[in-house]
Amino acid sequence: MTLRELFAPFGLEAPATPVTGVTHDSRRVQPGFVFVALPGERHDGHAFVSDAVARGAAAVVGARELSPGVPYLRLPEGELRPALARLAAGFYGRPSEKLWIAGVTGTDGKTTTAFLLHHLLLATGRRAGLIGTVGYDVGAGLVFPEDHFTTPEAPELQARLAEMVAGGLSHAVLESSSHALAQHRLDAVDFDLAVWTHLSPEHLDFHGDMEGYFRAKAALVERARLAVLNTACPYAMRLVQRPHLSYGPGGGFELLEVHEEADGLAFAFSSPEGRFQTQLPMLGRYNAENALAALAAAYTAGVNPRKAAEALPRFGGVPGRMQFVQTEPFRVVVDFAHTPKGLAATLAALSPTTRGRLIVVVGSAGERDPAKRAPLGRVAAERAELAVFTEEDSRSEPVEAILAEMARGAREAGAREGERFWLEPDRERAIGRAFELAEPGDTVVLAGKGHERTLERARETLPWNEAALARRLLGID
Repeated sequence: MTLRELFAPFGLEAPATPVTGVTHDSRRVQPGFVFVALPGERHDGHAFVSDAVARGAAAVVGARELSPGVPYLRLPEGELRPALARLAAGFYGRPSEKLWIAGVTGTDGKTTTAFLLHHLLLATGRRAGLIGTVGYDVGAGLVFPEDHFTTPEAPELQARLAEMVAGGLSHAVLESSSHALAQHRLDAVDFDLAVWTHLSPEHLDFHGDMEGYFRAKAALVERARLAVLNTACPYAMRLVQRPHLSYGPGGGFELLEVHEEADGLAFAFSSPEGRFQTQLPMLGRYNAENALAALAAAYTAGVNPRKAAEALPRFGGVPGRMQFVQTEPFRVVVDFAHTPKGLAATLAALSPTTRGRLIVVVGSAGERDPAKRAPLGRVAAERAELAVFTEEDSRSEPVEAILAEMARGAREAGAREGERFWLEPDRERAIGRAFELAEPGDTVVLAGKGHERTLERARETLPWNEAALARRLLGID
């Protein structure tokens, strides 16, 4: 790939200089890279143009009046992120055009649905990759990245898709966050399918309101050739003018009966090919709904529902999603639930099989939607007998201020501090406190971190593994 070839679609004459990469991070520039100067919330990429050139950048893309001394493509500021996506896709040979790609979006359920769909594709003979919140699999097993992005930035995303193509994969499942859609990280991805799970208030600090949040998610459906839409979600039903297959009440795929058992779910579903019975080794009725979405999505990829139903019982689960650390004398479960709706669903799923009390350890992230903090505290107080409120990536915000909001929600639900809930800013100590409170038959839920491998504080980012920490505190490692 040369600079002339890469810049030709933008109408810029450029020399036939070999291009070795595309990035928006000046620290990653190597000789021959194209550097795209993105404006950000904290830093403006234009301030790092000279650094990028010093590191060997072959060209620069930006929105300011600059003379960087290398070929410079100047675009309106609003076109820089779309350009980054197009340049990255062009550099890697537009890999998404060589794959069947499903994007999974929604507030809750997208990670589990994506993993389930990936499993169904693999189990029925498709060579499939996965990119999402927990990690990515380009054909050699799951890799856990250190960042917290559901969807990576365009250069990393296109690189992983290119690895899939090089490895002979035919299908890919992408978790598609509202941030990624709004920030154009997915602009140059050719989607065959969009899967819509649920939509409830989250990230309103970024999107402004629910309508803005909906529009960001809807962009995926509008770009895909086909959609799988949840009939139980009013927002999804606003998109029925698009070519789609529905799932949920009255949909093309519908749950007929669900039985919750100690070790998972048994359920029947209807499909365009008839009625089938299956089992899923996960707790919570909402996971039957996630499985239904995956079954419908797999059907659009040519997977026979009977074969899919036979494959579901072999699903190995999702790291950090209803992950059991121990079962006796009290049960300890790690779960990523970090929204009020997600936490309520997790606690409701565990309640029927808990002989004693539900105890939850939960926090709310700093520099993220503050409107969910009090509702999280309220859900914890309403759905669990005991709660310990603690940090969850506080970043630059004081943990105590976040916990005060959560405590307000708990008090509104009638809980009293020191009797039904406690505040412990340090997450490790909070988990230890919950274990001290636990008695035989109880269930302790460690909510919010799930699979994540870092804990972000104001001045440091700590390595983190919630399940491993729990095992160490319990003395079972």
